[in-house]
Parts: sequence; C-alpha cells; structure tokens
Amino acid sequence: MSTTPVTGTSGAAATAAPGGSLLTLNNVEVIYDDVILVLRGLSLAVPEGKIVALLGSNGAGKSTTLKAVSGLLPSEHGEVTDGSVVFDGQDITRMDAAERVKQGMSLCMEGRHVFEHLSVAENLVAGAYTQKDSGEDLDVVYEFFPKLADMRNRVAGYLSGGEQQMLAIGRALMAKPKLLMLDEPSLGLAPLLVQEIFGYIKRLNTERGLTVLVIEQNARRALEVADHGYIMEQGRIVLEGPAAEMRENPDVKEFYLGLGEEGGRKSYRDVKHYKRRKRWL
Repeated sequence: MSTTPVTGTSGAAATAAPGGSLLTLNNVEVIYDDVILVLRGLSLAVPEGKIVALLGSNGAGKSTTLKAVSGLLPSEHGEVTDGSVVFDGQDITRMDAAERVKQGMSLCMEGRHVFEHLSVAENLVAGAYTQKDSGEDLDVVYEFFPKLADMRNRVAGYLSGGEQQMLAIGRALMAKPKLLMLDEPSLGLAPLLVQEIFGYIKRLNTERGLTVLVIEQNARRALEVADHGYIMEQGRIVLEGPAAEMRENPDVKEFYLGLGEEGGRKSYRDVKHYKRRKRWL
C-alpha cells in the first residue's frame, strides 16, 4: 500500500494495515471550552498486534488524540463533539476513563509522571489497581526491565529520565493492557536512551504481541519500530501508510526526518506539493 493522503471530511475513514483493528477513530472532532476546535474529523486505525506511530509537530493535535482515546478530555474542559472512538469492537466515545483502563487501555503520559515520593516497587503496584493479584505481573515487569528489579527499593524521584520512562512503561504494563499508548516517550532523553526505550517498545510488541500507539515528534525513531504511520497537521491526518514506505517518502524526509536537499530545510510553502497539501488541510 502506498503512502496516501487521508482527508478529514465527513464520511472519510482511516485505512489500516492488514489485520483486525483494535482501536478505530472515525471522523472525531474535539472542542475545548465549547469554542476551540482541535481535532477536525480525524480518522485512524490501530491494528491488533501492531505498532502505530502518530507523528506531527507541536500543536498538531497528537496529545489531544490520546486524551480522546483514553477519556481524559473532560478534565481539561474538552469534549468529543462528533465521530466515534471504537475499542475492541465497543464504542467507548462516552465511556469513563477508569472504565477504559479496565477494558484494556494503558497510557504513559508525556513527562512520565511517576509518583516521585514512592519507591519503584510501590509505583508498579499502583499501576495494578484494576487487578486483583499483582505479584505475578510484578515479576513479569522485573524480568522485562532488569534495571527496575535492581532499583525496586529506590525512590522514583531520584531516578534518571530514562529510568523513569522505563518505570512509567512498567507501571502501565501492570494493568495488563491490550493497547499501550505512549505520549512522547523520547521527550528530554539523550539519544542513546531514546534508542534503548524504543528497543523496549519493539520487544514488547514482538515478544508479547502488545499493540502499541506511540505519539512522537522524533519521527525517525518512531518509524524505525512502527508498522504503520500517520502524520497530523492542524488536527487532521494528512499522510499515512506503512512505516517503511513513509521513511522513503520525500516529503516525510524533508519535514520530519531532517533529510531534505542540500542547502537546508525549505519553507513549507516552497515545496512543489504545497498547493496539493493545502487542499488536504
């Protein structure tokens, strides 16, 4: 399948990579404070057992998309005013956030948000509040993240940024998710740590079959591990396709991978596809 534009107009639907879709957003609109329109008919699909990357610059609407999926919009005076969010065959558009966790969603928020005054072990146990018995799950997380096992008694606030990101992912796994959502997991991390974190994400998918939706500005790393990719601009999907094809797409190279022609990155308005892109937006 070639990398293609996806319009956000009414009636449009996201095209998905092969396989059943675990999560589908159909023409979703999100408004904050009854006035500010952020998502403008957004459609995308996350196939079961795949890694999907949602890419875009600051302000494109990536984090709002995650909040619409995870049910956190009401806490920020936001609301899905049109369209639907379907998870595992069930319409969850109006479902409470806590209930969505019970249905099998886990979110690692931007900035990690570990409980700084609790130990590593206490943080992990806190992530299993929907589970009756967390002991076995704790062993699984420690086996997957040996560093966390070594630091189980350390106070989380004293961990490095990379260690806190591992802890945030480990805590999310304690809820036994069907879908793991990651909001900017590379934020504030050194390149080697970013590589390590994305290595863990890929292993979770290949070894445990976990479905992953990753929101990222670091398009290069995200597309290296993803099966499928979407690019957002101004609250809509403007490009989508298999990650391998997106890595070779000239426009993606130019604006998201920093691999443009010699002489530096051109203005968005200077590229020959600008008029065509403008029609998508």
